[in-house]
Amino acid sequence: MGTLLEQTIVKIDEINSQDPNLVLVDGKEVAKELIYGQRMSSCLDEYWPDASEHLQIAVRAQHIKRWHLARSEYPMGKAGYLAWRKALGLYHAQLTEEIMAEVGYDSQDIEKTGNIVRKSKLRTNAEAQTLEDVACLVFLSFYFAPFAEKHTEEKIISIVQKTWRKMSPQAHNIALSLTLPPHLGKLVEKALA
Repeated sequence: MGTLLEQTIVKIDEINSQDPNLVLVDGKEVAKELIYGQRMSSCLDEYWPDASEHLQIAVRAQHIKRWHLARSEYPMGKAGYLAWRKALGLYHAQLTEEIMAEVGYDSQDIEKTGNIVRKSKLRTNAEAQTLEDVACLVFLSFYFAPFAEKHTEEKIISIVQKTWRKMSPQAHNIALSLTLPPHLGKLVEKALA
């Protein structure tokens, strides 16, 4: 049956494997949010190997069933985008808490994990900050290049600067050690200049 952590991860993956949005990974189509959750966990394992169970769950559940709340259901523009992101965070936390309750976690563990997923008190909650760091590093490692193909240099630089402001000093050091394609590395240098 596995530990509570293992059971929770399996349930998160079962939900994310239902994502109708597919992406190509190593020549195979994979559910978009399933691979995202796996990449998040791999990043956490690599750079924060002593992460708590709460953080391990929160990282895997960062985008749980994300397709359920479409961006198109919210107004265009920054206010609509922020409202969508807030609703997603609440939804991801609620779904994660339900799974944790179902497998047998106690209310303290559930609340602590929900706060990480919601990124409550981001600057003072070290685990919420680590979740943000992992999300930023996964973006830079896997999603930055496809994003950059669709946007102007000005937009890319702006996004890198916004991403950088969300990250801790430890995540900055990790990000600077990533091997990016040369043209993206130059854009990062411009953004940080």
